[in-house]
Amino acid sequence: MVLVSALCALITTQPLRAAELVMVEQVGCPWCEAWDREIAPAYPKTEEGKRAPLRRVDLHDLPEDLEFKSRPVFTPTFVLMEEGRELQRIEGYAGDQFFWFLLGQMLEAHPEATALPETGATALPEAKEEVPQ
Repeated sequence: MVLVSALCALITTQPLRAAELVMVEQVGCPWCEAWDREIAPAYPKTEEGKRAPLRRVDLHDLPEDLEFKSRPVFTPTFVLMEEGRELQRIEGYAGDQFFWFLLGQMLEAHPEATALPETGATALPEAKEEVPQ
């Protein structure tokens, strides 16, 4: 019972994410390894990483909860998903600058799915000053 309560509390306190960036990879992929060295450590700390958190999947064992427009062939393939459905993808990795550029374009093409949750207090309505007549 305690475990169920803890899980419910965890689920309700975690923000819902509309989008995620799915990285399709495979063991021995040199381009995946380059991405891991050059991008992976920083990715979750970036605005892009917050807008589309990373999920890694194996090319040879694709999860059933993801609906790809076509089966990925190349690794790495980065697929922007909304509620498990593919929106857009980047095939391959040609270096950090190219990756960030393409990812930025992809996120901007889908602002409703990748918007950051608003933080901070909401503005209070302005007080209206009544002018005596």
